[in-house]
Amino acid sequence: MNYFWLCLAAAIAGAINSVAGGGTLVSFPILVWVLAQSESPDKAAVLANTTSTVALWPGSVGAMWGYQREFQGTGHWMRLLLAPSLVGGIIGAVLLVQLPPESFRRLVPWLILTATLLFLLQPWIARRTGIGQPHEQPTAAVTAAIVLFQFLVSIYGGYFGAGIGILMLSALAMTGLDDIHRMNALKTLFGTAINGIAVVVFVSRGEVEWRYVAPMAVASVVGGFVGAASARRLDRNLVRNVVVAIGLVLSTYYFVRIYFSAS
Repeated sequence: MNYFWLCLAAAIAGAINSVAGGGTLVSFPILVWVLAQSESPDKAAVLANTTSTVALWPGSVGAMWGYQREFQGTGHWMRLLLAPSLVGGIIGAVLLVQLPPESFRRLVPWLILTATLLFLLQPWIARRTGIGQPHEQPTAAVTAAIVLFQFLVSIYGGYFGAGIGILMLSALAMTGLDDIHRMNALKTLFGTAINGIAVVVFVSRGEVEWRYVAPMAVASVVGGFVGAASARRLDRNLVRNVVVAIGLVLSTYYFVRIYFSAS
């Protein structure tokens, strides 16, 4: 039954990622629940994060492949932001495996709440930053700020990751790109790079529960394909609201369990 629930969560996560993002908010808590049956709560939280990242990564590679045509004309920003994405992803992933597991477990409700609020505020952020709207070419100072912001987002992405999509889109809205599909292509590329380098760190440190990776990876790819195929018939706002509701319930649960439980 553990495999059934994990594969179901991975499929739903893959579908959500293909439509609105935020699939980690589904796969992570199910992995925590399963791993807590054999690991300490602190270790289960770290392993759930690393295993979820590894299992969902193939789906992001597939999504990136689907954006091949949209990468045309984005070479300048690709070259400029790929390096800070990789370096930041390494730093975040190393922090996750190097810091005491208790540190990550105590941050879990804050990380989930942060990711949830990002999804909740996504439409407002899009309006404020003009995502998908034409902008003037950024000055040198704005370009430097975009690079720094991408680096900081990548550290967060390597450490936890949920919600990095809207953060990256907010920065990319300042690049002068006026095609939302090109911006999504870059966001997918950088997100794949951040998670990919994190996967390398997690695997090299032996911080992955491999018995769950393969079935979850297959389920996430299937879920992503179904989600992408159904995207035109789904109400994105409904999907976002469901993700937000899940995130608020989970953050409340972890706040109570970690900070207020007598155990």
